[in-house]
Amino acid sequence: QVQLVQSGGGLVQPGGSLRLSCAASGLTFSMYAMSWYRQAPGKERELVARITSTSGSTNYADSLKGRFTISRDNDKSTVYLQMNSLKPEDTAVYYCKARHNRISRYEYWGQGTQVTVSS
Repeated sequence: QVQLVQSGGGLVQPGGSLRLSCAASGLTFSMYAMSWYRQAPGKERELVARITSTSGSTNYADSLKGRFTISRDNDKSTVYLQMNSLKPEDTAVYYCKARHNRISRYEYWGQGTQVTVSS
């Protein structure tokens, strides 16, 4: 059974930092590209960042470049999202996603974690 278990969300003041983690089990982690998405109230879910399964190449939503960093540790089957200089508009539920690098139907989501940026 595949599980993606997220941790690290919470309440932070503007300008602060948070690191989200997503620990995977039940799959061969190194075969999966990993992504972070977010969904703010009343808005569609949007891609935040993605990291490939092998080379570790990354890409980000244009508006987040320079503030957010995605990384992965294949030995720990975990993907991270380091979020710096947080703004109120970063408030959302954040989700991690795993997608097999060859079989696209093998796609799994984490449970979501709330990030609230407020003073």
